Amino acid sequence: MLINEAAIHNISTCLATMASLSQATAFVAMVILLAAAAAPSWAAITCSDVIKDLRPCLNYLKSGSGAPPTPCCDGASSLAAAASTTADKQAACNCLKNAAKSITLKPELAKALPANCGISMPFQISPNVDCSKIS
Repeated sequence: MLINEAAIHNISTCLATMASLSQATAFVAMVILLAAAAAPSWAAITCSDVIKDLRPCLNYLKSGSGAPPTPCCDGASSLAAAASTTADKQAACNCLKNAAKSITLKPELAKALPANCGISMPFQISPNVDCSKIS
């Protein structure tokens, strides 16, 4: 079987293209891995989680007085336990900050909620809190 020069040229061009594609694929894979390694950790907690946990506090924070109701403290405690990483704490803070901007809350009740429930939160429920400073 004879192979002419054109066929040899086509085969070598094909092999060179495949090698280039393989190198390009390897490069793209490496960039993706490096980006994933350098990326900040993402929060596991969502705004839906935060809202679900603190929904029982809404009426209290808007118009309540005295001690928060037990379901409110249970939700606040659940939120405090769920927000364990810096990313989670910042995500929860941003959710609450945005919610506080759209709902008229009694600021003194929102600020005192963690203490009144006997828990610790690394941020205040306020539209003015700087969530990026939470660690």
